[in-house]
Amino acid sequence: MHHVPTPGDAERERSDVTGSDAFGDLVEPYRRELHLHCYRLLGSLTDADDVLQEVLLAAWRGLPAFNHRASLRTWLYRIATNRCLNAIRDGRRRIPVEPVPPFEPPEPTRRGDVPWLQPYPETPETRTARRETVELAFIAALQRLPPRQAATLVLRDVLGYSAAEVAGMLGTTEVAVKGTLQRARATLARPMEEPIKRDEQKLSRRFAEAFVDRDLDRLLALLTDDAWLAMPPAPHEYHGREAVRAFLRASWAATTSPESLRPTRANGQPAFVCHLAERRAGVLVLTCAGDRISGITRFLDDAVSARF
Repeated sequence: MHHVPTPGDAERERSDVTGSDAFGDLVEPYRRELHLHCYRLLGSLTDADDVLQEVLLAAWRGLPAFNHRASLRTWLYRIATNRCLNAIRDGRRRIPVEPVPPFEPPEPTRRGDVPWLQPYPETPETRTARRETVELAFIAALQRLPPRQAATLVLRDVLGYSAAEVAGMLGTTEVAVKGTLQRARATLARPMEEPIKRDEQKLSRRFAEAFVDRDLDRLLALLTDDAWLAMPPAPHEYHGREAVRAFLRASWAATTSPESLRPTRANGQPAFVCHLAERRAGVLVLTCAGDRISGITRFLDDAVSARF
């Protein structure tokens, strides 16, 4: 009798994938870099977790047919890239519900368009990667590109695969890859160069002290003139010192509970796990520009903060 697969079968099969010693030994050297790859394309830590499991399951199922015409790493990246593109095409991103603030916020300067964006904890992969390829601004910019353009850009400019290899991964031609890459680079409109790095530890410490003390003037003095504040999954963004001042003043006035910041790193940038009266209250990531802070991104998803 023909067996009809059930959700339980898929779950058992997934368990077999992670429990197979031989398969696990084979893919383990690539697991974390594949996870980072999925995160780059999806912009979400949660979605990257889900898709990585799909990638491992697909690799396990396809291993008998793997004929070594490509390296194992290239084969795995091909599976991962196409699984990410499928997830985006099929609308399987987990887009969080827009939170309702417990106070009346000032009118935002603009509304963000990547509500699923999440921070990525510090790992050996993020420490060794070129920093500009893991920063939040780059991840957010990738989300605004057409998915195949984003995938082509990452495979070519971040991972260094040749046009021929990328064509094989995406099932297209080298000419198409070159055209897609050209359009992606033009849209991104930022050179992928290592940013100037100064004493971010000292700068972030000064920020934390001013933030915890709720000293607006001291905090704003650390910002660039065009600094911005964003709070995914809330779409509200505040651009410019005075807009940031207005939001923080309203936010701090709404609660008297003490807030603490515990230092960490996310996306190769200084970050803090926020605690409000000993309860996790999200993750705050700083974007630095020289000796000033150009961006503050506060992620309001408490579940994400548990990963840091």
